[in-house]
Amino acid sequence: MNENIIVAALALVGTLAGAYLANRKSSALIVYRLEELEKRVQAHNNLVERTYHLEERTEVQEEKLRVINHRIEDLEGFHKPE
Repeated sequence: MNENIIVAALALVGTLAGAYLANRKSSALIVYRLEELEKRVQAHNNLVERTYHLEERTEVQEEKLRVINHRIEDLEGFHKPE
């Protein structure tokens, strides 16, 4: 009976060690994948922010163009002989 207890204890230790090592490796993989996902999300956020700034600059340029066109129309209308 004493041998059975020793074998059972060794089996328990082996099982616990195997489960611990497998869990540790799985956790490391999850951490790695999360870090990679965070990098992709950050790249996406940077792209969105840059696009937003480009849209703002485009709106400013369009407004300047409207003002310039309006000034040109005023000047053309002012110098037309009547």
